[in-house]
Amino acid sequence: MAQDSKRGNDWTLDTDGDGLGLDDIVNRLDSFQLLRKSDGGEADKLLSELGANSEIDRDIVLELGARRPLGHPERFEEAHSLAVRSLEVLDRNGHRSIPVPKLGFLSPIVQFLVQIVTQFIVRSYVGSVVDHMKRLYERREAASPHDWEHLPMLIRARIHTERIMPGFKRSRLALPTFLFGGAILSPVIGLLRSAILSQITSKLWRSVWLIVIFVVLTVASWIIVHGSAVARRRIRLTSERPVQSLWEIVGRCGHPPRDHSKVFAVIALILTIVSGIVVVLGLINVFF
Repeated sequence: MAQDSKRGNDWTLDTDGDGLGLDDIVNRLDSFQLLRKSDGGEADKLLSELGANSEIDRDIVLELGARRPLGHPERFEEAHSLAVRSLEVLDRNGHRSIPVPKLGFLSPIVQFLVQIVTQFIVRSYVGSVVDHMKRLYERREAASPHDWEHLPMLIRARIHTERIMPGFKRSRLALPTFLFGGAILSPVIGLLRSAILSQITSKLWRSVWLIVIFVVLTVASWIIVHGSAVARRRIRLTSERPVQSLWEIVGRCGHPPRDHSKVFAVIALILTIVSGIVVVLGLINVFF
């Protein structure tokens, strides 16, 4: 029967030729870990035998063959503490005092709108990171031997992460609202343009209203872009590197979650392009 034996911080299955498939899987994974740095040809051959045919497949085998629940357990508490601290700082300061151009009485309104975008991106990122941390800790805890010396540390981190989740996932705007808004933007603008063209007979006023629509949508696009840029900069300043470091310390766990700033920038670009096309078509309809 296969028995567990520990050697330092590692443990291996002791095979005794009983024909269990488990022994074959473990031996192949261990062989790949040994060969991947010393004999690339043999490592590739072993990958082929395992059914791995691409870089993603190679990553899968590497992650599957990582036997330790934590890659660097001696640095885990430090990395976990820094990541949580950075999320706290980001959650508190990520949407504060957003800089906007001086627009007189309009500045507070613009600042408030930009702050909404920034706050959503920041809180979405914080909530996503905490979710991923909890799931990662749960899975590594489940994969740990019961007598592993670092298991209590991992359990404590998982419990603390569960406790802070409600505070880091408080009320925020719903992302589907923004995405859905982008999806229905074109038909709404089209209906508005049709209403303007049907209700206003003067070509001059039709043109003015179409230009007003374009200006309003362009301003909305700028608000989204500016809010996204501020959120991205503050996430990068506070939490991005500490979270990345935590993932490196845990080891073989993929990449940490990313923020939605690029998604919002794309939405803003689409908003500007669609509004420009609709307004141009409307002006052509007015004068021709």
